[in-house]
Amino acid sequence: MFIRFVLLFTLVPLIELSLLIELGARIGLSSTIAIVVATGVFGAYLAKQQGFFIVTQIRQQLNQGRIPAEQLIDGVIVLAGGLLLLTPGLLTDGVGFMALIPITRNAIKRFLRRKFRQKIHSGEIYTSYTIEE
Repeated sequence: MFIRFVLLFTLVPLIELSLLIELGARIGLSSTIAIVVATGVFGAYLAKQQGFFIVTQIRQQLNQGRIPAEQLIDGVIVLAGGLLLLTPGLLTDGVGFMALIPITRNAIKRFLRRKFRQKIHSGEIYTSYTIEE
């Protein structure tokens, strides 16, 4: 697990830097900066919009006496997407936008569910819960 984090925090910034340098060489510095700023602003707007939508869904579920599990997962994914959009870079922006768009967010949820099931079945994650009335 430690190796994965080391790779994540070294390879991703290196990839981001090389992509930005290459883009800057092809379209120019000011255009590259404009793209990074524009994706950040648009991403913040989209994250805010999706966040409010999800909060509304959570309130509706709670008002109906239901546990808003799906909406909470959506909220975590949207939050992660918003954070990725705050970091300058093309790769993180792409993943961040994928987390904010409902269709691709559903694909991310399916992937995460599969991963969690695998970890539960292999014993890496242990779950225990009780239902209280």
